[in-house]
Amino acid sequence: MNDIHTIVADGDLDGLIAASILKICYPQAVVHFAHAAEIRNGHLDSVIDRDTAICDLPFHPECGLYLDHHSTNRPSQEELDEFLAAGGVCEWRPEDSAARVAFDLFCDSHDLTNMGSFMEMVDKLDSGKISLEEFRSEDPVLWLSRTIDLHDQDYVHSLLDWFSSGRSLASILAEPDVSQRISAAMQEQGGLQEMIHSQGHIIDRLAIVRMEDTGLRTNGYLVTASFGDECDACCIVHGWSDGSIGDHTRPPLSASFYCNSFLHEGKGVFDLTRMARLLDESGGGHANACGCRVMPLDETLASEQRASTIDDVERNISLWLEEWSTR
Repeated sequence: MNDIHTIVADGDLDGLIAASILKICYPQAVVHFAHAAEIRNGHLDSVIDRDTAICDLPFHPECGLYLDHHSTNRPSQEELDEFLAAGGVCEWRPEDSAARVAFDLFCDSHDLTNMGSFMEMVDKLDSGKISLEEFRSEDPVLWLSRTIDLHDQDYVHSLLDWFSSGRSLASILAEPDVSQRISAAMQEQGGLQEMIHSQGHIIDRLAIVRMEDTGLRTNGYLVTASFGDECDACCIVHGWSDGSIGDHTRPPLSASFYCNSFLHEGKGVFDLTRMARLLDESGGGHANACGCRVMPLDETLASEQRASTIDDVERNISLWLEEWSTR
């Protein structure tokens, strides 16, 4: 396997734990946390070469180690053959999380004892397999996941350093910076639920929540738990109408789609990647949890070459609903 000098990972809990495992294996590597669109749009091309590991993000043919589990990120056979012939190593596996792929790959050669105790919850969170009771619990891994946001890189890198140094989950949770953020997240959840009900509505059993230009984010678990059995899935619009790819403090308009996993197991009633990839070729993820950018459309709903604006949100939603209606 290549000597890894750079690690590029998704900026959620799964990406963080996968990156922490890789950092244990390659302690001198520099870690960059990023969104999927930054890979697909070439924003990180300058840091990706054969000494780079990419985990929990779209495939990039110039990296040296590719590690992931998303169905839409899996390289084609042609891409894989060329990648392997050029010396790349691909560890795409249909696991519940990228962290699980990394853990299984390196647990026999490195001491990952500090990770083993909470890997099951990482798997459940990333694959949509937690129960409603678990979601409403005070499980520390669940609440830790709600403190992770790429706009606060210093905090995410602190977590990376603590996990990759072998510290236990309990000792990390006891850090004032972590415990304070978890307390804030617990207090914030009530306000988010109120906003979900005030800003959200259901069309054809799809819960749509508009959170763009608020600076707030939520996840599919909270939305589907809030609407209960009224919805089979949800669409959450977030980001900024003047945002841009690569700006983690002000990301562009985008949407996330989630199955109501409390009501439907597995892939749910519909492959949501059909919506995520309908307008944005760089969209994708899992069949039950995925996302894409809000794309610029004219009044006839035809694609345009310009930056997306707030007017595009309703146009995108109308086409996503049309696709959703084919289930």
